[in-house]
Amino acid sequence: MNSISHRGRMLATTLLGGLALAAAGAAQAQTAAEGSEVGEVIVTGSRIKRAETTTAAPVAVVDAQTLTDRGFVQPGQALNQITANIPSIPIAAGSGSAAGNGQQYPNLFGLGPGRTLTLVNGRRMVTSSSGQFNINAPGQGDRVVDTNIIPAGLISRIDVVQAGGAAVYGSDAIAGVVNYVLKDDFEGVELDAQYGESSRGDYPVSSLRGTFGKNFLDGRGNAALDLEWSKTRPLLDYDRPRSNLGRVTVANAANTSNTDGIPITRENFNTRFTSFNYNGLLFSPAAAPLTNFILAVGGVPQQFNAAGNALIPYSIGVPGGIPFSSGGDGLAYQELASLYVGVQRFNANFVGHYDITDRIKLSAEVSWAHVKSRDPYANLQSNTVLNGAASGAGAIPIARTNPFLDPVRAQVAAGGPPIFLSKAWSDILYTREGTFETDTARAVLALEGDFDVGERNFYWSLSASHGETDGAQRGYGVWQTRFNNALQAVRNASGQIVCGINADASTANDDPACVPINPFGQGNVSQDARNYVNVLRGQDYLNTQDDYLATLGGDVLTLPAGKVKFSVAYEHRREKAKFVPLTANQRGLLDSQVPQVATGGRFHTDELSGELLVPVVGGDFTLPFVKALELDGSYRYVDNSLAGKEDVWGVGGRWEIVTGVTARISRSRNFRAPTLDQQFAPVRTALGNVGQDPCDFRYIANGPSPATRRANCVALFAANPGYGNLATFQNSSSNFATAQVTSGGNPNLKNEISNTLTFGVVLQPQFIPGLTIVADRIEVDLRDGLSAFTPVNFLETCYDAAPQPTDVCATFTRDALGNVVTAQQTTFNAGKVRYRGETYNINYIFPVGRFFDDADYGEVELNLSATHTAKLTTSVTGFDLSRTDNTVAQPDWVANFDARYRLGPVRVSYQMIYLDKVLFAQNASIESTPVPVIKENIRHNLSAQYTWENYTLRGGVVNLTDEQPSYPTRVYGDILGRQWFVGLRAKF
Repeated sequence: MNSISHRGRMLATTLLGGLALAAAGAAQAQTAAEGSEVGEVIVTGSRIKRAETTTAAPVAVVDAQTLTDRGFVQPGQALNQITANIPSIPIAAGSGSAAGNGQQYPNLFGLGPGRTLTLVNGRRMVTSSSGQFNINAPGQGDRVVDTNIIPAGLISRIDVVQAGGAAVYGSDAIAGVVNYVLKDDFEGVELDAQYGESSRGDYPVSSLRGTFGKNFLDGRGNAALDLEWSKTRPLLDYDRPRSNLGRVTVANAANTSNTDGIPITRENFNTRFTSFNYNGLLFSPAAAPLTNFILAVGGVPQQFNAAGNALIPYSIGVPGGIPFSSGGDGLAYQELASLYVGVQRFNANFVGHYDITDRIKLSAEVSWAHVKSRDPYANLQSNTVLNGAASGAGAIPIARTNPFLDPVRAQVAAGGPPIFLSKAWSDILYTREGTFETDTARAVLALEGDFDVGERNFYWSLSASHGETDGAQRGYGVWQTRFNNALQAVRNASGQIVCGINADASTANDDPACVPINPFGQGNVSQDARNYVNVLRGQDYLNTQDDYLATLGGDVLTLPAGKVKFSVAYEHRREKAKFVPLTANQRGLLDSQVPQVATGGRFHTDELSGELLVPVVGGDFTLPFVKALELDGSYRYVDNSLAGKEDVWGVGGRWEIVTGVTARISRSRNFRAPTLDQQFAPVRTALGNVGQDPCDFRYIANGPSPATRRANCVALFAANPGYGNLATFQNSSSNFATAQVTSGGNPNLKNEISNTLTFGVVLQPQFIPGLTIVADRIEVDLRDGLSAFTPVNFLETCYDAAPQPTDVCATFTRDALGNVVTAQQTTFNAGKVRYRGETYNINYIFPVGRFFDDADYGEVELNLSATHTAKLTTSVTGFDLSRTDNTVAQPDWVANFDARYRLGPVRVSYQMIYLDKVLFAQNASIESTPVPVIKENIRHNLSAQYTWENYTLRGGVVNLTDEQPSYPTRVYGDILGRQWFVGLRAKF
């Protein structure tokens, strides 16, 4: 038996390896002082215990102090600071679609949230996903874990394995692994409160936390409970200067060619929808979005006044092409969606362990999280000339004899051609607000220990976990049949205004509950009418996961360079998901009245894995320029009941050339299995926008082959002369939710596969103590990608291909004016991804007194981290190619500089965040977009804390200079602007 204590060994078990690292640091220091052998720990990315914490694959670490310094109330905010991660924030994209559900996920290297695996203490978590795709909430449908459910108060550190990891941990570890390592020996009471808001006096952020822990039985056991709450409030587009611009791009009449230096589109500000507003416009003789069809008096277009009892002049504004204008009385673009959703979270977490013997430990984790997001603009009931009648959102046919028209009878005679009402409703729904709630519960029980066989030590673990996410999406919509009935108002024989169905000759269609609706103006819908037509819409979903894991590791034999180590594991996992639309959705009462069907699915997987670590050179056995050399290998066999069998592997090496200079390399084959959401999400049809129509004049010059795109669009318009002039064609459903989009799962999916290569160097020069320089190259090639085909992907596949694929082109239809009115979205194995880039980190820690005769002037830590993306190409369809490096979506360079100073009870931190100058989109030029180049964005954060006795007071300013996102974006930077926070922590 070696000199490491049995309890010391148990600080780093296979399952709780992440928990061990911080605790093991103290254990190592103690044993080193006693002249003992340095203890071994498990580092995220491997299940093998090792004394050397530098692995073949790159790992980044975020410590708990970072959350305190920056005033973060949930871990996702800290992950957003990692330069290799694409920030996830609950913001609307500005396309008119809703802001999403408030969930946030890591997305390493921009490969997609579903390709980053999330662990807690080295174990899988149940997915948070709702199974409902949302273009503004990437990750929906993926096996992702909302960062809001992770307890910020219990975090010891966050390990981020950059690229790969599937051979050790299984599916989803393609871009990398995020492992939240929780504290396991907390003792005492810690209370924490924080409040902050923006310098504009909005977006308040509040948090409260209490952590309670106790050691017992002479330190053999520990139990800790963490309770925390935080809340943010929503923001509207009106609340920030950038989003309040009401900016879209429209046709540029000044453009003469693709080579004249004049963009094909121009900026349109104070954007309004020409053909509707909250008061309502009458169109005649047809429901078409043409301004000359708006009812006019004396040649002046008319609208209803707010009271609905008179027609008043309607200003069209400056036309910008259907459906937009600049200024005027149309509905403001800012009314379509919120800027930020508000999120409230409650977390309760228990962790505990008990040393049954010196060599066997029992541990448990129990967690519950309730997260609720609020979007005040989630639902907008509108009936406009931009939509077809079958959608349920088309213009309303109004009988000229409608009694609610009596006040304007002089302008609207009882006889004449058909008239149609085009409007958005401010008073028909109980509320526009939509909510999204999840309750996530998880329990883990683990038994672990170690034993010796001769001079060799072995460690083992058994664990079982069960997790559930119970989700609910809610909002209000109108019961379409009742809505239609209530709109057809007439006077009965007594002169009362009633529903037409109750006054006609038939009694078969009578509905005594029907209350007529006055659709003209605002605030004229009675409460009884609202009660009659409002119905709750949404869905419930339940994800469950059961995971059983057994591991065994230890020493195989001893070589001159050290011990050959191994780890083997068996994992059995069962997952289930069910999606249950609410009654109104299932009955088809809403919108286009297409019923939604409850659905669900399940799978199980059995997986065997093994790792081997071989020291070739090291210890007392060295060679010139080979101070140490070790090789490692890993293999995993997967048998998934739905996706089938898979073999994945990894190999790597670490070469310490001389003291302080280490090179490393790793190669791996990784995979991601299709999720239950992707396979079994319910079929639903709802209004949505279709994104960039390739035949829209604004986008016809884009794509992998603009000439092919243009040729196909020219042929389309030649065959359909009613579509008008291709040179000015603007699809209304590109910017407004006017298309009927049908989405659902695909049960015929298979695994996606990636090949990953990393290599780099770690420098720790002895002549500069405290300096560490790390640089790594990351290369990922993915095939058979699980691609979320949105309407725009089907459109691009149709028009960017020659010959055009008939089956793909049949997934959408156009109306008589060329607007896309029906479309589909689902998942296919068609994607390809290629990533090339590097990560860099320079860290320098030194006592200031080093330069002043070792006086105690405190300690300084300087850290520079950067990620360079040299190439990121994505093919959703398999033959299209989109390159997003050097764009807003994936900057070439992202860098953070941190400076921290500590002296006794005082701590001061500064951070600079840098985003490189990029293109607005792939191949953007002055010919294609009015602002093709997006300027660099630089933000500064400053914070400080002071500790006295049992209390720590902290405060800080985020975005010190109130830097707005680089124009014209709302995401390339921080649209919240300058924010401040103050917090107080008490420890007893």
